[in-house]
Amino acid sequence: MDQEIPLNGGSWTAGVVRVGDTVRRPASASSGFTATFLSHLAAQGFAGAPRHLGWDEKGRDVLTFIPGDVLPKWRRRTDEQIAAAAVILRQMHDASRGLAGALGGGEVVCHHDPSQTNMVFRQGIPVVHLGKPERGPAAEQARQVRLLADAYELSTEQRRRLPAAIDARLVRNEHLWQQVLDDEQSHITPARAAEVLEWTRQEAAFVTAHRRVFEAALS
Repeated sequence: MDQEIPLNGGSWTAGVVRVGDTVRRPASASSGFTATFLSHLAAQGFAGAPRHLGWDEKGRDVLTFIPGDVLPKWRRRTDEQIAAAAVILRQMHDASRGLAGALGGGEVVCHHDPSQTNMVFRQGIPVVHLGKPERGPAAEQARQVRLLADAYELSTEQRRRLPAAIDARLVRNEHLWQQVLDDEQSHITPARAAEVLEWTRQEAAFVTAHRRVFEAALS
């Protein structure tokens, strides 16, 4: 077998390596779903995700390696990058509709963290958080949220509901990271969990403080 090259940087799964043109990831409780989901996306012609190739002799998930760059986190992105990411996300959601219905009647299968750190870029454009305290004026961030909604092709009603959906997502994220912080058995360090928890709280406060700005941009 080719040499194993560690792929570092992920928060949830340790021991991910590259072997030739494949990625090997330790199997988990969600491995079966991951295999089903990626196979479904491939069957639907969605090209923005790796292919699941099975499991190796160590029981690890085997995925295709997608060449490209993963950009630094906590950076603002250009309008072109945001629009391209929205198009990919919409394509993934559309491709997942049949599987979502079969699994439990949901509309789509959600990624839950489609951030820049979870995308591969080529020549600066994603092929597969616009935030921090120094993020810039709220009006500029709201304008890019509008751009995201345009590229994703949200309806008028969906745009009206988006701010409340953002609020709900941040509340769930806060609860999740508080649980991680309280879990003494978690493989995520307390410092990292505390960092993300504080960031989530800052984002929630920012969205609340500028709610009317975002609503105006989306309308």
